[in-house]
Amino acid sequence: MSGKSRQIQTMIEPSVEALGYRLWGVEYIAQGRSGMLRIYIDADNGITVDDCARVSHQVSGILDVEDPISGEYRLEVSSPGMDRPLFRLEHFADAAGETIKVKLRMNYEGRRNFKGRLVGVENEDVVLLVDDHEYLFPLADIEKANVVPRFE
Repeated sequence: MSGKSRQIQTMIEPSVEALGYRLWGVEYIAQGRSGMLRIYIDADNGITVDDCARVSHQVSGILDVEDPISGEYRLEVSSPGMDRPLFRLEHFADAAGETIKVKLRMNYEGRRNFKGRLVGVENEDVVLLVDDHEYLFPLADIEKANVVPRFE
């Protein structure tokens, strides 16, 4: 998670939780002169479009006052979905046993992208089994990780 995403997460998390939702994660993607701020929310009973609208309205007010992003950006609020992104160690621990895709910040053994079964978490490392080889990736080295949806 980028520094900007972390800053925004800290800023909005209390308000999202006050509305009765869990802040799953925040992604800020700079795109030229504009950017995209994607906020993922979750709840025990799932997320509806109305839930996203409530959070969007609340978060927009906070962002207008605090102004953490210079320039134009688009705000998107959604549920994590079936291919849920994994941001925190707890997310990885909860997804143990699932197949995930991981993109690293820098090359490791000549590659940045890995897909395998998530074994779990050891200390600050994510343990991933890829083709009978176990990898330990520090959370700080992971740029992006998502669960691969299963359709049964």
